[in-house]
Amino acid sequence: MRLMTLAAGALLAAGITPALAQSDAPRTTSTPPAVSTSGAESKTTAAPVPGKNSFTETEARKRLESFGYTDVSPLHLDAQSIWRGTARKGGQEFQVGLDFQGNIVTR
Repeated sequence: MRLMTLAAGALLAAGITPALAQSDAPRTTSTPPAVSTSGAESKTTAAPVPGKNSFTETEARKRLESFGYTDVSPLHLDAQSIWRGTARKGGQEFQVGLDFQGNIVTR
Protein backbone atom coordinates (compact mmCIF):
# COMPACT_ATOMS: atom_id res chain seq x y z
CA MET A 1 0.00 0.00 0.00
CA ARG A 2 2.81 2.33 0.98
CA LEU A 3 4.60 1.54 -2.31
CA MET A 4 1.46 2.46 -4.29
CA THR A 5 1.18 5.78 -2.46
CA LEU A 6 4.83 6.59 -3.21
CA ALA A 7 4.40 5.61 -6.87
CA ALA A 8 1.27 7.75 -7.19
CA GLY A 9 3.11 10.68 -5.58
CA ALA A 10 6.04 10.24 -7.97
CA LEU A 11 3.73 10.20 -10.99
CA LEU A 12 1.91 13.29 -9.74
CA ALA A 13 5.20 15.14 -9.21
CA ALA A 14 6.43 14.11 -12.64
CA GLY A 15 3.23 15.44 -14.20
CA ILE A 16 3.54 18.81 -12.48
CA THR A 17 7.21 19.39 -13.33
CA PRO A 18 6.69 20.00 -17.08
CA ALA A 19 3.91 22.46 -16.34
CA LEU A 20 6.20 24.44 -14.06
CA ALA A 21 8.87 24.57 -16.73
CA GLN A 22 6.59 26.38 -19.20
CA SER A 23 7.35 30.02 -19.76
CA ASP A 24 4.84 32.74 -19.08
CA ALA A 25 6.70 35.05 -21.48
CA PRO A 26 4.37 36.58 -24.10
CA ARG A 27 4.61 35.12 -27.55
CA THR A 28 5.70 37.40 -30.34
CA THR A 29 4.88 37.02 -33.97
CA SER A 30 6.32 38.54 -37.09
CA THR A 31 3.04 38.20 -38.96
CA PRO A 32 1.31 41.56 -39.37
CA PRO A 33 -2.35 41.83 -38.39
CA ALA A 34 -4.90 41.20 -41.09
CA VAL A 35 -6.26 44.69 -40.63
CA SER A 36 -4.11 47.77 -40.34
CA THR A 37 -4.34 49.09 -36.80
CA SER A 38 -2.07 52.07 -37.27
CA GLY A 39 -3.40 55.61 -37.15
CA ALA A 40 -2.21 56.24 -40.69
CA GLU A 41 -4.66 55.66 -43.49
CA SER A 42 -2.13 53.61 -45.43
CA LYS A 43 0.73 51.92 -43.60
CA THR A 44 2.53 50.54 -46.61
CA THR A 45 3.92 52.18 -49.72
CA ALA A 46 2.68 49.20 -51.73
CA ALA A 47 -0.96 49.89 -50.85
CA PRO A 48 -3.46 48.99 -52.02
CA VAL A 49 -2.38 45.40 -51.61
CA PRO A 50 -4.25 43.00 -53.90
CA GLY A 51 -5.65 39.90 -52.25
CA LYS A 52 -8.83 38.18 -51.14
CA ASN A 53 -10.82 40.86 -49.34
CA SER A 54 -12.96 39.71 -46.42
CA PHE A 55 -14.51 43.15 -45.77
CA THR A 56 -18.17 43.47 -46.67
CA GLU A 57 -19.25 46.69 -48.37
CA THR A 58 -20.76 47.87 -45.07
CA GLU A 59 -17.53 47.15 -43.18
CA ALA A 60 -15.47 48.92 -45.87
CA ARG A 61 -17.78 51.96 -45.65
CA LYS A 62 -17.50 52.03 -41.84
CA ARG A 63 -13.70 51.87 -42.03
CA LEU A 64 -13.62 54.81 -44.44
CA GLU A 65 -15.98 56.76 -42.20
CA SER A 66 -13.85 55.98 -39.13
CA PHE A 67 -11.00 57.82 -40.88
CA GLY A 68 -13.14 60.91 -41.49
CA TYR A 69 -14.54 60.22 -44.97
CA THR A 70 -18.12 61.28 -45.62
CA ASP A 71 -20.58 60.93 -48.50
CA VAL A 72 -19.11 57.53 -49.37
CA SER A 73 -20.52 56.34 -52.69
CA PRO A 74 -21.67 52.77 -53.27
CA LEU A 75 -18.47 50.68 -53.24
CA HIS A 76 -17.53 47.90 -55.64
CA LEU A 77 -14.81 45.26 -55.63
CA ASP A 78 -12.39 45.56 -58.53
CA ALA A 79 -10.48 42.70 -60.21
CA GLN A 80 -7.82 42.78 -57.44
CA SER A 81 -10.43 42.64 -54.63
CA ILE A 82 -9.95 46.31 -53.72
CA TRP A 83 -13.09 48.13 -52.59
CA ARG A 84 -13.40 51.25 -54.82
CA GLY A 85 -15.64 54.30 -54.76
CA THR A 86 -15.64 58.01 -54.04
CA ALA A 87 -15.82 59.89 -50.75
CA ARG A 88 -15.33 63.38 -49.34
CA LYS A 89 -12.83 64.51 -46.74
CA GLY A 90 -11.80 68.03 -45.81
CA GLY A 91 -14.16 69.50 -48.37
CA GLN A 92 -12.59 67.58 -51.28
CA GLU A 93 -13.85 64.56 -53.18
CA PHE A 94 -11.48 61.62 -53.65
CA GLN A 95 -11.47 58.30 -55.40
CA VAL A 96 -10.88 55.86 -52.54
CA GLY A 97 -9.70 52.29 -52.31
CA LEU A 98 -9.64 49.88 -49.36
CA ASP A 99 -7.53 46.71 -49.52
CA PHE A 100 -7.83 43.49 -47.53
CA GLN A 101 -5.39 44.80 -44.91
CA GLY A 102 -7.55 47.82 -44.22
CA ASN A 103 -5.23 50.27 -45.99
CA ILE A 104 -7.04 53.28 -47.43
CA VAL A 105 -5.67 54.91 -50.57
CA THR A 106 -6.89 57.99 -52.39
CA ARG A 107 -6.45 59.50 -55.84
